[in-house]
Amino acid sequence: MDLQLADKRIFISGSTQGIGYAVAAACAAEGAAVTINGRDEARVAAAVSSLRATLPRGSIRGISADLSDSGEVQRLLAELGAVDVLVNNLGTFDVADFSEISDDEWRRHFDVNVMTGVRLSRHLLPSMREQRWGRIIFVGTESAVEVPGDMIHYGATKAAALAVSNGLA
Repeated sequence: MDLQLADKRIFISGSTQGIGYAVAAACAAEGAAVTINGRDEARVAAAVSSLRATLPRGSIRGISADLSDSGEVQRLLAELGAVDVLVNNLGTFDVADFSEISDDEWRRHFDVNVMTGVRLSRHLLPSMREQRWGRIIFVGTESAVEVPGDMIHYGATKAAALAVSNGLA
């Protein structure tokens, strides 16, 4: 399939495993220069190594950074450079009774599930507009519209990320 990604620069947050890793592999197979991300440097290195083994001609690199921390986001952005496609994939979830979810847990979910995408998009959107081409994708979940009773903090923050995505669109 030709997704017209050859020579595009793509950054995928939260991409050392799962959906993010699969997106990175698909984009690299299409000829994009892919940068993956995770919090743990060893896991990022292992994911990069695995992708390179599968796609030896692919342009793949990794940057470790905890994107829930605005200082880490700034460090990542300084190292990242220009991006044509931003895939906001990073997310966290927990199963918990609503009455037992602390304010700190709510803040942590908001920082990871909403503010990560906000910070990255806010920084990368101006250059996309300037070059008159770019894409910002938020990986979503049905929990944003059908909020599970034992994951209200997750559903609420993913609904907020969906609202940010809709607003940018």
